[in-house]
Amino acid sequence: MRQRRLAEHEVVTVDGRRLAVEVSGAPDGSAVFLLHGTPGSRSGPKPRSGILYRLGVQLISYDRPGYGGSSRHPDRTVAGAARDVSAIADQLGIGSFSVVGRSGGGPHALACAALLPDRVLSTAVLVGLAPSNAAGLNWFDGMAESNVREYSVADADQISLMERLRLRAEKTSRDPESLLNLNRDQMAESDRRMVESVTFRRLLSKTYAEALREGPYGWIDDVLAFRKDWGFALDKIPGPVLLWHGKEDTFSPIKHTWWLARQIPQAHVRVQTYTAHFGAVEVLPKILAWLTS
Repeated sequence: MRQRRLAEHEVVTVDGRRLAVEVSGAPDGSAVFLLHGTPGSRSGPKPRSGILYRLGVQLISYDRPGYGGSSRHPDRTVAGAARDVSAIADQLGIGSFSVVGRSGGGPHALACAALLPDRVLSTAVLVGLAPSNAAGLNWFDGMAESNVREYSVADADQISLMERLRLRAEKTSRDPESLLNLNRDQMAESDRRMVESVTFRRLLSKTYAEALREGPYGWIDDVLAFRKDWGFALDKIPGPVLLWHGKEDTFSPIKHTWWLARQIPQAHVRVQTYTAHFGAVEVLPKILAWLTS
């Protein structure tokens, strides 16, 4: 039986930034990049190594700039994720790969699909967001009030946003579960059931603690990047894109996925009833199977 592995790497970009990377699963398996949510880190929830081996998947996750062990990249755009993913793939000796983005990782996965067409084989977006200037979409409709306030402040006053998230990040660093408790009343029932699981709360708490250990900057820069031009065209994505959404999601409303589906030429939509935002964690093994089939 092959030995299971979980390897940590540090990749240095051409402009001298550090990217913290984690690789798990089958060393000779199909490479898939998992792009974490907002806030999040490379240690976010993922299938156990045994499941990845059975799927034949080598899973690569990394901290976006400003999170965890990755250097900050001020004024970054969503498009910048493609350069970072490409740098990591080069360092690991990976030619082609698939990409899956969860929640805030969704736009960054689409950037890879659009800007690395010769390397990205297939793409999946789970409970993703649409661009802030999406024509015909009421961007905030159906969204939890905490997210509405966050993104609205980003539009009006970046200094206020930075102070707001700095205070929240400090509190989350001291007590990672406080972020779950803060959003509990705004969750769909299926999400509340998931966060009542001790195991799942520990996983998310570990993710938040690692994400914010150096401060709030990854979180701040994610929010600002989502609310400005993403830096690529959705209708130029050449390969297949699976858009998965939990119907009851209150953090990334399902209308965002339907809008994205109308813009992406080879979009395939899967909507799951009686589930919401955190359902993206449970469905990931099936998504990985689709990406590598």
